[in-house]
Amino acid sequence: MAVQLRRMWAIGSVAGFAVLLLAAWWHGGVSAQEPKNKPGAVERDLTALLEAQRDAWNRGNIEEFLVPYWNSDKLTFSSGGEVRRGFGATRARYLKTYPDRKAMGQLEFSDLETTLLGTDAAMVLGNWKLTREAGPLGGNFTLVLRRIDGEWKILHDHTSRRLE
Repeated sequence: MAVQLRRMWAIGSVAGFAVLLLAAWWHGGVSAQEPKNKPGAVERDLTALLEAQRDAWNRGNIEEFLVPYWNSDKLTFSSGGEVRRGFGATRARYLKTYPDRKAMGQLEFSDLETTLLGTDAAMVLGNWKLTREAGPLGGNFTLVLRRIDGEWKILHDHTSRRLE
């Protein structure tokens, strides 16, 4: 009889714990605010990041445009058949390629596709287009981003140019 009571108590404890876990999970699932690692929230965050970049570019502010890039020697930027490592090299390339407002033109992003790679990692595929006096430029890009200290940062940028 004592063995049966202990078994029943153990089963009841496990079942009670499972109910508590289920309740905690359910409560989290119906919260008013969508968790930051849900696909919809991540897509909105990354779209907002790219819109802020576009707006900074269109104001001629490369420094602000670069804010989402990971300020690390491990940042990778691949374009024009070359791979650059580090934030400094990426910044130097942008400043050399786009020395003034006229060279920068007006930037547009389109056809954005976001893929979650984990709870704090994502990839964005899209198109870019510059409208400027010297003629349009455009192409595709793939960004790999990670949430670092609560902020999305670009760790890897592979940008290609469409030949017109």
